[in-house]
Amino acid sequence: MKKQLKIIIPILFISLFGYFGFQIYSKIKHKKEVAENIKVIPKFEYQNIKGGTFRNENLKKDTSTLFIYFNTECEFCIEEAQMIKENIAKFNDFQLVFISFEKVELINIFATKYKLNTYANITFLSDTKVSFSTTFDVKSLPCLVLYDKNQRLIEKIKGQTKAETLIKKLQITN
Repeated sequence: MKKQLKIIIPILFISLFGYFGFQIYSKIKHKKEVAENIKVIPKFEYQNIKGGTFRNENLKKDTSTLFIYFNTECEFCIEEAQMIKENIAKFNDFQLVFISFEKVELINIFATKYKLNTYANITFLSDTKVSFSTTFDVKSLPCLVLYDKNQRLIEKIKGQTKAETLIKKLQITN
């Protein structure tokens, strides 16, 4: 019995070590792939609040884009929307795309309540397939993903960010 344990325990240890090592390797590899995929705006398809489809092709050309991943009940997301509204004139040269995994009705109420649905440079989208977070490697709310006018990643920002900071980052490449 002791002889078997002397063989089984090292085999179990080596197996567990190998398994966890492979898991870590897989996660690192996946992170690198995602980081590579978001260097340029990846292909996407979401539903707009009017019921239509919004894809990469619908993005304005030669315009910096700010994706804002939000939730209508998130306090920080609400404050972010209010800051954008208060500084809306400074965002005129940029495209703002608000994306939520919530139903279109809730997003529409949010857009109307904060009076952001009347601007041509602001789009509200519903991520019905809940794919934005994995496609753009977003794990918190709000999360802002900034792209320059050539659709290259400027920065990914977790959490609420001052409007002035966003404008500076977007203007650098515009």
